[in-house]
Amino acid sequence: MFNNLKHSLKPALRLEMTESLRARWFMLYALVFGGIVALLFAFGLTESRILGFIGLSRLLVTYIQLVMAILPVFVLISTVRSIAGDREAGVFEYLLSLPVSLAGWFWGKFIGRYLMVFAPVFVAMLGAALWALVADIEVPWTMFLYYTGLLASLSLCFLGIAMLISVLARSTDIAQGMAFLVWLFLLLFLDLILLGVLIQEQVPSEIAIAIALFNPLQTFRTAALMLFDPQLIVLGPAAFVLFDLFGTLGYKVFALVYPTTIGLVCAFLAYRSFRRGDLL
Repeated sequence: MFNNLKHSLKPALRLEMTESLRARWFMLYALVFGGIVALLFAFGLTESRILGFIGLSRLLVTYIQLVMAILPVFVLISTVRSIAGDREAGVFEYLLSLPVSLAGWFWGKFIGRYLMVFAPVFVAMLGAALWALVADIEVPWTMFLYYTGLLASLSLCFLGIAMLISVLARSTDIAQGMAFLVWLFLLLFLDLILLGVLIQEQVPSEIAIAIALFNPLQTFRTAALMLFDPQLIVLGPAAFVLFDLFGTLGYKVFALVYPTTIGLVCAFLAYRSFRRGDLL
């Protein structure tokens, strides 16, 4: 069984990566993140200072905040068309006639899409680090590696959600609508609306923060803030509750593990539904 999965996985992985490289969404996706880094360098962001951060640290702080706003919607909108679009195009009719297992095809598609989603984000950040070395700018490798882990977990989280939506939706239009609603719901679950409602209802702070941390975007955002504001002063009293619950190291680990877990769980639910559902 494992050999059959491995045999089917490689062609599906190669096909997904090849199709992504040819797709216009990938070109736009890569240009956006590469362009962000180029513009940040062009505007002299490495020469400015904020909260004691200067050089590449300053650029990474800004870059990670922009990625949080752009990456989820890009991943959701581009991926939800994947399986739903193949169903509409009649790809599954040919798939059933080929010596390729459903598991190999699905996980090859998932892994290939993950690599293509994460690669431009990481390459743009790596390019910034290499340029900093050439320009004799200090590179904060600890921050760089942790940000890489955060971006990897966030990419996996929203890719898993998108694959689940794509499997459950019966058409690309429904899939895109569901993806937009998920993204909008998570945005509304950020500080502005969520905490406002909870404070109005006089909910205990521990419960309010626990609910907020169910949102992977909020988890990612708080972990990113923690690197340049270790005391989380911008969060006010909520920071004390976080430190009491997790501690600094514990929360950093949680911010990596929790979004990754969401992505993997959604991916396995998507595969289970895909395997048991009607492919035609």
